[in-house]
Amino acid sequence: MSGFRDKSARETPTTGSSLPHFHGHRERQKTRFQEGGAENLPDYELLELVLFQALPRRDTKPLAKALLARFGSFSEVLSAPRARLLEMPGVGDGVVHHMKLIMAAAQRFGRDRIKTRALLDTWSAVLDYCPPAMAYEAIEQFRILFLSKKNQLIADEVQQTGTVDHTPVYPREVVKRALELSATAIIIVHNHPSGDPTPSSADIQMTKSLVHVAKPLGIAVHDHIIVGRDGHASFRGLRLI
Repeated sequence: MSGFRDKSARETPTTGSSLPHFHGHRERQKTRFQEGGAENLPDYELLELVLFQALPRRDTKPLAKALLARFGSFSEVLSAPRARLLEMPGVGDGVVHHMKLIMAAAQRFGRDRIKTRALLDTWSAVLDYCPPAMAYEAIEQFRILFLSKKNQLIADEVQQTGTVDHTPVYPREVVKRALELSATAIIIVHNHPSGDPTPSSADIQMTKSLVHVAKPLGIAVHDHIIVGRDGHASFRGLRLI
């Protein structure tokens, strides 16, 4: 791992100039992306492209593979906690900043697309909207999607964050916020850091309490979706709502 710096400094003479030994590989990667898009690139090659921008004078292939070996997938690398990323040899503040910027841009793109064009009226639409990184968060995060009568997104708010296996949720506070926003429906989304999206007994009880408080005030709970590295679970699909 400590060889990243030495390898990036090595240069190979070419015709009339001295270019890094990885220069040709980098150009081929860019061409493949431009011509075929990200779908034709495995995770490590797409991550190489991301790292190119933060490390223009380094061979990023070894670092990309090392990050994937440590964290598991492209999404898990981008969403890994800053402190854990900085533990990796070859990763500094600039690399972390660049990866977090890309993740934030992707999340903003998804939110804006929903707000201006799409309706959250299907389970798949909700999953497409929710930040992919949420499945890889190290602590539980409880989000509420507040919807209009036409199921158009009014607001997306993180109501609570908790520990690795528990998030305190207060149904009356959720309903109060829905009334403030004039929302007529809500969708709950939260993650399970364990990776297993199976609803816990606490998840089921909290959701029932929220439905009980919201219904008399004309606020529907369309669904409660749990996301994790191992998949997703829908309370409506499981007939828990």
